[in-house]
Amino acid sequence: MSRLLPFPLISLCLLAMWLWLSQSLALGAILLGTLFAVLGGWLLRMLQPDAKAVHNPVAIIRLATLVLMDVIRSNIAVAAIVLGGQRHNITSGFVDIPLDLRSRQGLAVLACIITSTPGTLWVNYNLESGILQLHVLDLVDETEWVERIKGRYERLLLEIFE
Repeated sequence: MSRLLPFPLISLCLLAMWLWLSQSLALGAILLGTLFAVLGGWLLRMLQPDAKAVHNPVAIIRLATLVLMDVIRSNIAVAAIVLGGQRHNITSGFVDIPLDLRSRQGLAVLACIITSTPGTLWVNYNLESGILQLHVLDLVDETEWVERIKGRYERLLLEIFE
C-alpha cells in the first residue's frame, strides 16, 4: 500500500483541495483529482532526504553564524556598489568550483546560502563532475571564491550531511 500511496494523508488532502477548487463532485473531477493526488504522493516520495541524520549539530550553529555574517557583509557591499555609484569599477564573472559535497540536502542548503547572499548566484551544478558554476557581482579573485565556498560552507556541510 505504501508503494501506491507513500503519503496517504497528503494524497487525501490533495484530492480534497482539487475537489474544493474545481467545485464539483462529478466523476471526472474525482478521477482527475485522484490521479493528481497519487502523482503528488509519488513526487513527494522522490524528495525524501537521503541523509538519515544530522551528524554534527554544532556545525549547524557555526554554519548559521557564518551565513548570517556573510549575508550582512554582502548586503553592505552590494549596497555600496549600487548606491555608491561604483558600478563602473566592478567586474562581474563566473567561477567554477569543484565540490566534494554530494548529498542532495547539502547541495540544496548550499544553493540557498549562495543565492540568499547578495552579489552571488548559483548558476549551474554538474552532477557528474561535481563542478558548481557561480556568478559573482564583483569578482576580484576567483581563487578567493573557491576557497570561500569550499573552506567556509562546503567543509561545514560535509560535517553536517556526510
